Amino acid sequence: MRNYFAEALYNEAKQDSKICVVVADISPAGSMQKFREEFPDRFINCGVAEQSMIGIAAGLALKGYRPFCYTIATFTIYRPFEMVRVDLCYQNLPVTIIGMGAGSIYSTLGGTHQSIEDISIASSIPNMQVIAPCDPLEMKEATKWCATKNRGPVYMRLGKVGEPILTQNAIDKFDFGKIRYIEKGTETAILSYGVTTKLAKELHDELKKKGKKNSLISCHTLKPLDIDGVKDILNNHEKIIIVEEHVPHGGLSSRVKEIAQDYKINKDIKSFTLQDKFFHFYGNHNQLLDLHGLSLKKILEKI
Repeated sequence: MRNYFAEALYNEAKQDSKICVVVADISPAGSMQKFREEFPDRFINCGVAEQSMIGIAAGLALKGYRPFCYTIATFTIYRPFEMVRVDLCYQNLPVTIIGMGAGSIYSTLGGTHQSIEDISIASSIPNMQVIAPCDPLEMKEATKWCATKNRGPVYMRLGKVGEPILTQNAIDKFDFGKIRYIEKGTETAILSYGVTTKLAKELHDELKKKGKKNSLISCHTLKPLDIDGVKDILNNHEKIIIVEEHVPHGGLSSRVKEIAQDYKINKDIKSFTLQDKFFHFYGNHNQLLDLHGLSLKKILEKI
């Protein structure tokens, strides 16, 4: 997904000289390398100085540029949090923060490199918008939106590499702020976002084999969340399953349950999230997800 992002941003930068990239200790490769070579005056590597990365981006935005801050997710939100809150969100500046390798993707590097609560933290800041595209195609659409239509701060949560294409034949097109049906049914609605949508798709396919008519839905825009779209999902499905790589509090599961309560919609809602704990565990991404209970086998056992 990071390579698709770099390619999408490079293509937008060829059309708009105001697009610039501010990175923190990330070695550019692929299309990001092309960006640096072709637009050297619009590429700044701050090194291990994430607070400076955000401050520089704010200054560029005040001068009319459209900056993208890019580094590993934990270092785009957690380390420079005060600057994100005050420099970007307080002033409502059109800066896109790219959190690469979000969730627990950097499993082998431990808790310091895992952003398992980033959706909650980013969503809690006034003016911040939050996007988590589910596959490379959706990410390209989200990047184009950030580069051409966005008017305020955005946190975009990305995976890393190897994410499958899921939306090539989606029922709905990408539309910022709207839920998106990838497949549509009437029995169980399976909601997810980001790279965990792959697991949601596996669950959808497994239930489909058993004759179930399910919907698979990408909730790519987490803030502002499509409340009307969620109400429609709740009203038109028998059961709801939410799969997300995030702690239980402040993510999609919490919001969907709030909406169900607020509008008195009584439905069977099952959520599968990361646990509210740090695992002192060494292993790959799928092994860590399984430890949290996020695997096809463990979800099927519980439903």
